Amino acid sequence: MIEFRNVRKTYDIKGGKNIILDDVSFKFPENKNIGVLGVNGAGKSTLLRLIAGSEYPDKGKILRKGKYSWPLGFSGSFHGNLSGIENLRFACRIYGADIKYVTEFVKDFSELGKYIEEPIKTYSSGMKSRLAFALSMAIDFDVYLVDEIMGVGDQGFQKKCHSAFAAKRETSSVIMVSHSMKTIRDYSDVAILLTGNGLEIHEDVDHAIELYNGLTS
Repeated sequence: MIEFRNVRKTYDIKGGKNIILDDVSFKFPENKNIGVLGVNGAGKSTLLRLIAGSEYPDKGKILRKGKYSWPLGFSGSFHGNLSGIENLRFACRIYGADIKYVTEFVKDFSELGKYIEEPIKTYSSGMKSRLAFALSMAIDFDVYLVDEIMGVGDQGFQKKCHSAFAAKRETSSVIMVSHSMKTIRDYSDVAILLTGNGLEIHEDVDHAIELYNGLTS
């Protein structure tokens, strides 16, 4: 369960503020796979980070019940001076995961080789995304947050990501942001349209996509 109560989120921009959410109260449907739609700049990725707890609202409360992943592939919470191994051990302690199992899984899945022992600040963005995705797959969550992550790495690695993610979906729910309407249709039971600083829930995913297309045309 995730619920927003009078949530406000803004960013400072030149000449004022960009308002993402303005006094929004919204209860997300439980045990549903949710696709998030919105025009560029509407705040889709910000919404996922708010749900994950990696960003905080300016005002209001966000109530959570259950274990929510960080956005798959999001590496913003890694400490640059720590190695990949040290960062994953820290994550294991936070989420109560088995360090030995997670370490072996991430080493194998991420294909980082010796770089797993190097500081995160020496990684390319792709390497950090590989580590973040592998770590997400190594830890069990009730809800996985996905932000266009399936494009990480070469075709072989992408295929492995899809397979691992499909296995997780058998026991967990998904909240997904994607610019691909096919992906939204394939993965979503319901859709949320982010528009006008608010959130609209649509049980009919195709209808939500029609409304979204109207905003972008």
